[in-house]
Amino acid sequence: MNHLIAKHGILPWLAVLVLVFIPGMSHASPKKQSAAQEPSFPSWRAQVAGQPGDYMGQEVCAGCHEDKVKQMGTTVHAHAAVSGATYAAGCETCHGPGKAHAEAMGEAAGDEAKIAAAKKLIFHFQGKAEENSARCLTCHEYGEEHSNFARSQHNLNDVACMDCHSPHHAKESQYLLVESQPLLCYSCHTEMKAEFSKPFHHRVNEGLVKCTDCHNQHGGFLTKQLRSTASQDQVCFKCHVEKAGPFVFEHAPVKTEGCVACHTPHGSPNPRLLRRSQVNLLCLECHTLTIDSAVPGLPSFHNQAAKYQACTMCHTQIHGSNFSNIFFK
Repeated sequence: MNHLIAKHGILPWLAVLVLVFIPGMSHASPKKQSAAQEPSFPSWRAQVAGQPGDYMGQEVCAGCHEDKVKQMGTTVHAHAAVSGATYAAGCETCHGPGKAHAEAMGEAAGDEAKIAAAKKLIFHFQGKAEENSARCLTCHEYGEEHSNFARSQHNLNDVACMDCHSPHHAKESQYLLVESQPLLCYSCHTEMKAEFSKPFHHRVNEGLVKCTDCHNQHGGFLTKQLRSTASQDQVCFKCHVEKAGPFVFEHAPVKTEGCVACHTPHGSPNPRLLRRSQVNLLCLECHTLTIDSAVPGLPSFHNQAAKYQACTMCHTQIHGSNFSNIFFK
């Protein structure tokens, strides 16, 4: 360092320090967030903002909307307030300041237009699904459950929060659902109703398992909006913990393709939700004597016509074993 300063002088080195450490003069300085990086949901908070005198209180709302105010009083929304505007509590938390709306009552037209949400909040088809979801996400945007709603399949297919939830007309007190599960899910996913009606199925119709036990309806990073265990394993291991391992000898499909390599998750005409009616047919989809295959082929002494039809009679620990590399007991 000293010999470089002696050779070239100290000024070039000072210039380098100025470029690096003075903000705005270096390419390393932070840039403003681009518009493409902005959240996809507009803030409803700005639309309901107003002066304290613009809010009338839900007692005034009850003068005309007594049934709705009374029903909402039984829910957690009754005392909700928008952050940064604590004087807006109750109806006006979602509907916005109500003074202009109340003063316009009796006029020929325009009274609904003078309240921020009007009917768009209750009947989402009169407004965009994204607008309705934005109002709810003002309060519900944080936490693991709702933080990924913007990337969810529901949002991408214009399904708004109020397709499933209703602050005024909920049939289920928990989560303010408009219908209980699985009927609520079946209203769109009709093909799943047939799946759960098959002879062997997860007991969703019986009420022992819910759709949301396996799927995060508000979005996530996994395909099919699947949930995962705390260790980020397959969602199946939440209930079927004995299949999770780790094992000394792993069955590769369990770790690579997952449980659905052999089982159908919703329902099947076959026992154990298997994809094939016979176990050996399922095993032979992988264990064939093909050239350059890393999968062991079927031994020549296994007579598929009689004795060896059910592979799992001998290979009982098919999900993994601590004692046998061919999954014997």
